[in-house]
Amino acid sequence: MFDHSPFLIAAVVATFFAAGVVKGVTGMGLPTVAMGVLGSLLSPLIAAALLLVPSFVTNVWQLLAGRRFGMLIRRLWPMMLTIIVGTVFGSMLLTGGGTELTTVGLGVALVIYAAYTLLARQLHVLPRWEPWLSPVIGLMTGLVTGATGVFVIPAVPYIQSLNLERDDLVQALGLSFTVSTIALATGLFWHGAAPVGNLLISTLAVIPALLGMAVGQVIRTRISPQLFRRLFLIFLLLLGLEMGLHGLL
Repeated sequence: MFDHSPFLIAAVVATFFAAGVVKGVTGMGLPTVAMGVLGSLLSPLIAAALLLVPSFVTNVWQLLAGRRFGMLIRRLWPMMLTIIVGTVFGSMLLTGGGTELTTVGLGVALVIYAAYTLLARQLHVLPRWEPWLSPVIGLMTGLVTGATGVFVIPAVPYIQSLNLERDDLVQALGLSFTVSTIALATGLFWHGAAPVGNLLISTLAVIPALLGMAVGQVIRTRISPQLFRRLFLIFLLLLGLEMGLHGLL
């Protein structure tokens, strides 16, 4: 259960505001930032419960802003289906009570995502590979999501490799994150790990998240999104290293 101390309430508000700023500038990153920061202050399970409502609201907003929803559903439904299966199954690890293990897993997921995005070259998936690769990527993403609360590995690199137009890419990421959020909520409820008090705080956290997104969209017009994104990834890399090492020691 979430400790309603003034420090933790302030930390949650500041975290979701900062995560909203990141999403406003880069178009993604709210769940990743929220899990990374809150996962270093609370158990990953509580952090995952707190991010459910802000993640759902902001990602549905991103999903519905595009115009190719039908096309993306037809193209990506096998991936979305296996994300749900993998997340519900993987959530047994997150709700199993092994806080040290899930903290290390969360740290490793952050490090892999940040290092890959910073260093790897852009991949390109041929259309003939999609029918079998999409379900595999979805299942892997679901297992990582269920175990750590992080939605991005390997879904984001895969979706970026599909040669989508920019607006379609943003909407496809919104689709993946929305499905992952719903699946994670289903897994937590299934295992009785989403107390009402946590959901109330999660609902209130939508306010700083949306304010942060608005600020981030203003910032995006005044600085280089590429530079901001690089600094954000370096921060995630360092945070993930700290969490992984702390969980092992």
